[in-house]
Amino acid sequence: MTLKEKIIESLQILGILKEPIDESLNIPIESARFVVLDTETTGFDYVTDRILCIGAIVLQNGTINVQDSFEHYIDQEHFDKSSVQIHGIIRRDVLNHKSEIEVLQLLLDYLGDSIIIAHHTKFDITMINTALERNGLAKLTNKTLDTAVLYKRTLIKSNLLQHKDHYTLDDLADKFDISKKDRHTAMGDAYITAIAFLKIIRKLKEKNEIMLYQLFR
Repeated sequence: MTLKEKIIESLQILGILKEPIDESLNIPIESARFVVLDTETTGFDYVTDRILCIGAIVLQNGTINVQDSFEHYIDQEHFDKSSVQIHGIIRRDVLNHKSEIEVLQLLLDYLGDSIIIAHHTKFDITMINTALERNGLAKLTNKTLDTAVLYKRTLIKSNLLQHKDHYTLDDLADKFDISKKDRHTAMGDAYITAIAFLKIIRKLKEKNEIMLYQLFR
């Protein structure tokens, strides 16, 4: 048994490590390929609403690769006037739109086996999985991370401090002094989320959390 295996076994016996480490995650954070994504949708209903745009960007080696980005608009007939006021997408504005299944297939190729990062990941992943199912495609199996959850781990725990139950992307942008110029666009929100993730990682490293598996605790 190697020293690393002995340490892991000891942590499991002590109850500090609840589950065996996935060896594929037992690598430095910088070694992983992350895809940070965001969706703009017609609303918040997983069944009746549709994705209008998916924006994503690759993050690896502590760097946001702006040259390796993904932004595609989906041709949809369903529009909600109230949501248009938020994201600004209307049918006549979208010139280079593609069919839903075409964008989904492009997304699957782009993602590969990367770890997906989003803010409030459940919404984006569920919307994408619902669209995949609707088009006869398999659901995503990628591991996911949520910046809203990770951010809370950076906060000081004290009875004297009162923290919010939920933190919006605006909260993180304000906290980390990130420009909100392109807020409420899929690509803009993905970029803000990517910067926030890097800031969060910097904070977690101060707590000696430097291995990928530690992000999934």
